Amino acid sequence: MIPPTPIAAESNPASREVRLRTGAWYGDRMLAIPIPPSWDVGVFSPRVGKRLTDEQLGARLEAPVRQATIRELCRGKTRPVVITDDLNRPTPASRVMPALLRQFKDAGIAPQNVAIVMASGAHGSPGAHAFAKKLGVEAAALCKLHVHDCQRNLVNMGRTSFGTPVLVNKAVADSDFLVGIGGIYPNHTAGFGGGSKLALGVLGFRSIATLHYRHRSVGWGTPNSLGSFRRDLDEIAQLIGLNTTVSLLLNADREVVQVRCGNHRAYYADLLGWAKEAYRAPAPDDRTDVVISNAYPADLSLTFARMKAFHLLNAAPLHASKIAIASCSEGLGFHALFPFLNASKYHQQRMMAMHARMLLGEPNELARRVVARLARQLSFRRRASAPAKPIWLFRPGGADTPHLPALPAQIPGIRVTSSWDEVVEAVSREQGDRSVLQVRVYGCASMQWLG
Repeated sequence: MIPPTPIAAESNPASREVRLRTGAWYGDRMLAIPIPPSWDVGVFSPRVGKRLTDEQLGARLEAPVRQATIRELCRGKTRPVVITDDLNRPTPASRVMPALLRQFKDAGIAPQNVAIVMASGAHGSPGAHAFAKKLGVEAAALCKLHVHDCQRNLVNMGRTSFGTPVLVNKAVADSDFLVGIGGIYPNHTAGFGGGSKLALGVLGFRSIATLHYRHRSVGWGTPNSLGSFRRDLDEIAQLIGLNTTVSLLLNADREVVQVRCGNHRAYYADLLGWAKEAYRAPAPDDRTDVVISNAYPADLSLTFARMKAFHLLNAAPLHASKIAIASCSEGLGFHALFPFLNASKYHQQRMMAMHARMLLGEPNELARRVVARLARQLSFRRRASAPAKPIWLFRPGGADTPHLPALPAQIPGIRVTSSWDEVVEAVSREQGDRSVLQVRVYGCASMQWLG
């Protein structure tokens, strides 16, 4: 394995612009951001090597880790299912689907007999063209397609040793061979996703909620592969038969630069170490005046841009201006467990009741969480005298989305604009028209973690 190039700062004062990618799944276009003369800019992006060719990707699938090839494993099977993450994850499954379908065909399984389940978890329903975007036009046209619904068509497959109920998509439960396609990205609950976490996307809502409420979050980008959340997911993956996965690692342009295939329990720790170094970025220090967080490649909607990229803005010094960049090509978006501005009536009360029932059986954890909440409230009161600056959300358009879906008119703590000049003027006001501003830009914030 070629080690990743360490992340470093880069700036181009001669051009006075920063080029960033935006509009994941809807153009993936380059955006040129003009830089005012007073801004001293450093840009931080992953540097993870060259894009793999189709031949290289195919070769990796022919050399699985501690497993036979998919061709051999699925020989004689009649109900194979491929699980892929949805568009809220940047994984270009279309890069590996041709090689995967060739292996199925070699085993005597035609594409028409391969089912693909889009593992949307508790996310909203994907758009009409989601499968073609995710899988490629050919695979989307030939295979049997299923969108997971966390409220319907579920099969109860028992409980894990942690007590988590395993309600799983019926197509997945009925299959006789499973393979998953996903990626390894920073994640708040598990530190990093990937591997067995792909199983979460085909579970019922009660299973998903139990996983999130029962286990303590390890923190964004924490390289923890042995936490209870991960171990619970490992049990679930084994219970539903998800023993073979293809995991991709991407660069800042959403290109595949690393891939592992085979038994994720055998290769996950190695690939996690690679991802940890590739996606590491330095935190903004006290001298930073402006933090810019480009939500790409998780900029599909405001809900997920906020979940995946605003953590870098939260690390900004109190005096700093905060800018998020996200196309939000699908508008507000939706997450049934963590909705933002579109929760159903009494959602919070139902979730609190569910959480409380779980914690009643764990008095030590209940006490810890009560103390933690009180500490957060006290900390908030101490900071209340110095109100935080709003987040300026710059929302560029694009040819693929000429009429962007509207966002709510009022968003707490966020000001939305499609004018970069308005953002620059706002920063100038907030910073008192100072002659030099120290600016940090995180080029694909949703894949970066501060370490």
